[in-house]
Amino acid sequence: MSSILITRPEHDDTTYYLSHWSKEIIALADQKGIHIFDLNREKAVKLEVESRLKKSYPNLVILNGHGNDTTVTGHKNEPLISVGENESLLKSRIVYAISCKSAKVLGPKSIDAGALSYTGYDDDFIFMYDPNKISKPCSDETAKLFLSHSQRFTESLIKGNTVKESFSRSKNILRENLMKSLSSDSKDNALTRYLWWDLTHFVSHGDLNAAIS
Repeated sequence: MSSILITRPEHDDTTYYLSHWSKEIIALADQKGIHIFDLNREKAVKLEVESRLKKSYPNLVILNGHGNDTTVTGHKNEPLISVGENESLLKSRIVYAISCKSAKVLGPKSIDAGALSYTGYDDDFIFMYDPNKISKPCSDETAKLFLSHSQRFTESLIKGNTVKESFSRSKNILRENLMKSLSSDSKDNALTRYLWWDLTHFVSHGDLNAAIS
């Protein structure tokens, strides 16, 4: 049976949004009969992640959190997966990191260590949101422009599509949202600039024909 490990820290606005936007992914996986190891809030720590990766063999690993070239973090920015320390735990897994920069170095190093694929961002992942929607992040139309592609990527994987197919569909969503920002009456240049940035720095390494089922 396929299974998914997902980290969902919620210690600041960024991680709070990412966590709540992941709830539909969890619901879809449940509908598909895929077991979810949901490491939410204080459970999104290195000890829990390493334990699940060693004992439970999830097919798909989704890492929500902050990051840098070599690391993805969890609860209160505790390092979860780091180059030269534990990237080998991603061996034989499809990985998606919704974090800044980790696909630049950690991604390729994870592939070298045996990960099937690693999708993420090779520079900062930037998203804007409406402060008035902070209590209801999933109804935030501004955030949707930046986060719907991420949701599409994981949904597509859960439905059995390959990394390549899922990545292509996800990038198409980003392009569509970019065009929406260009045609918007608000003419918010920041929206367009940052959507273009995310589109440019969204990358996938490894076996793009891999699938979780």
